[in-house]
Amino acid sequence: MQEYVELGEELVFVAMGIASVIALAVFAERLIYYKKTLGKKNEDYLSEVRNSLQEEPEIHWKTNVGEDSIYHRFLQFALKQLKLGRKGLDESLDGQILSEKLELEKRLPILNTLGNNAPFIGLLGTVLGVIKAFYGLGTLGSSGAEVVMRSISTALLATAAGLAVAIPVVMANNYFSRKAKVILQNLEILKKELLSYQMNKTKV
Repeated sequence: MQEYVELGEELVFVAMGIASVIALAVFAERLIYYKKTLGKKNEDYLSEVRNSLQEEPEIHWKTNVGEDSIYHRFLQFALKQLKLGRKGLDESLDGQILSEKLELEKRLPILNTLGNNAPFIGLLGTVLGVIKAFYGLGTLGSSGAEVVMRSISTALLATAAGLAVAIPVVMANNYFSRKAKVILQNLEILKKELLSYQMNKTKV
């Protein structure tokens, strides 16, 4: 039994290590992706587009953001769909927003899963450590106090490892989820303004 408990403890720490590597990789990939649509340049670009839609008879704006920016990609798509009727444009832009939403939320379930389950994996390591400690206490008696204390220390370390993985992962997931919500809200605003622009252009 002792061998299985020790193997379980090792697997818990291996799982924590793998989870931290995966979380770091997902965080880095998502950060690079979101950076293309975040920052002052994108905010200025968005403001310029919105002002031009409201004030000018035709759409004119400088492309001062990268082509990978969601706002730029969305507007380029919208320009190609302006020839459609209001209903067609509305449905087309809804589809594009849904497509962008899928991209924004891509891999975020991984962070959510790791954040929710890392503490439980750490708790499993704690339970195994306590089992090991009591087993040692029962086998060695009072002479095995040092072995017991080491087992309890390892058990508590497993809990700490679980929390150390979970806390930053949850924070990262909340950060990206919030940014995705803001970006999607901006796209909804742009959609409404583009529909208004298209309707006014049709009347002229």
